[in-house]
Amino acid sequence: MKKYELWKDIVFRHGPDKLREFPGFHDEKLRGERLGERSSRLSLQYRVIYTVEKEVVTVRVIEITPHEY
Repeated sequence: MKKYELWKDIVFRHGPDKLREFPGFHDEKLRGERLGERSSRLSLQYRVIYTVEKEVVTVRVIEITPHEY
């Protein structure tokens, strides 16, 4: 939960592009069925899946889910 709060703080204060400067989040574009979405690592197990609306800089969190290996 603490890492998610940090994630939200970074996005709110600096925008989602700033996440790429923090290697621990391993922020990346998704492919396949999730094309157009992004993923940030909150822990080894949990990811936050989100999209960015460019015109208004709205971040919509789709889900926080355990990563499937």
